[in-house]
Amino acid sequence: MEGFKQLVVWQKAYEMALAVYRATTAFPRSELYGLASQMQRAAVSVPANIAEGYERQHRREYLQFLAVARGSLAEVETYLMPARDLHYIDESTFRSLEAQRAEVGRMLRGLVNSLSNDQTGRKPSS
Repeated sequence: MEGFKQLVVWQKAYEMALAVYRATTAFPRSELYGLASQMQRAAVSVPANIAEGYERQHRREYLQFLAVARGSLAEVETYLMPARDLHYIDESTFRSLEAQRAEVGRMLRGLVNSLSNDQTGRKPSS
């Protein structure tokens, strides 16, 4: 693996996105363009923004894309609640997705902190 695919945070975010897609396949047809679509877009936005930021030339840009990824992660958190409360997903699926979301959130926070605290100003090579 090379590039952004080597990042564990990207790998975990990608796994979360796949899990969200799998969970939303059971949503009612009436939600195809509603909550299901919103959850899918937000979930896939997380690894997409990690990847795009990684490929940028400057640390500041990378941090901006990581901030967008964190915002998308907050959207996923928000969409999970009505999905559970409307019984589109069961409690077990909710807990599993929420645990994945929380793990990705912790990893993203750590990456942002690491990049923010590095005084070189250069983007890391890995």
